[in-house]
Amino acid sequence: MERTIDVATGESVAFSYELAGLGSRFLAVFIDLTIQVLVLIGTLLIFAWIGSAFPQGKTTAASPQIQKIMDAIVMGVFIFALFMLFFGYFILFEWLGQGRTPGKRLLGIRVVRDGGFPVDLISSIIRNVVRILEAALGFYAVSAISALLSPQNRRLGDLAAGTIVVRDERYERAQALPFADRREDPVVRDVGPRERELIRQYAERRTALNTESRLSLAKKIARAVRPKLAASYDHLDDDSLLVFLAENALS
Repeated sequence: MERTIDVATGESVAFSYELAGLGSRFLAVFIDLTIQVLVLIGTLLIFAWIGSAFPQGKTTAASPQIQKIMDAIVMGVFIFALFMLFFGYFILFEWLGQGRTPGKRLLGIRVVRDGGFPVDLISSIIRNVVRILEAALGFYAVSAISALLSPQNRRLGDLAAGTIVVRDERYERAQALPFADRREDPVVRDVGPRERELIRQYAERRTALNTESRLSLAKKIARAVRPKLAASYDHLDDDSLLVFLAENALS
């Protein structure tokens, strides 16, 4: 079931997000798990092939104590590698991929923090450490129940980390503002701190907004900002103008 959430800023401007449904979220998890299993199988096959290249008949005269230590080390490395593959995978991809694992990217969804801010490392660690508990309790059965009961489709990890999963409608500006002169120094001294903060927040959250909400919000903010600019930017639409100001004038 798809739901939406509105987040109001201190300037009474609302950011609207379409929450990812339970089906798309679990399909994304299935895709990620398939990738992880394939990586695991491939790695085991490689190690098996490497092991077959060494003769087993002659072994070094190691004492039983040393052999036990070596076996413990190998087992420890193997357990750590499994942990990194099945849980570090989610942490690294969400942190470095702007809230998107390969599965989420394919399904067009992403993880964001409350308010639509990009997910950070700490939030990703928290939500995925809780994933261990969720996996142990009936393989995400508790997660499904939590997401169904939560008005924001949150599983336990989302509740602990303060995150939500939203639909990510990709919006790529053609040729990265082809008409904007990057050498131009826009004068924004008349733009007040409230407008500056709105521009920063918009640029930071815009990728998580659906197209209608993004264009409507950009129009509202740009209407307040354009009269205060010393240069004319009529060649830029509202969204492009705000991103241009955030990347050049307000950075």
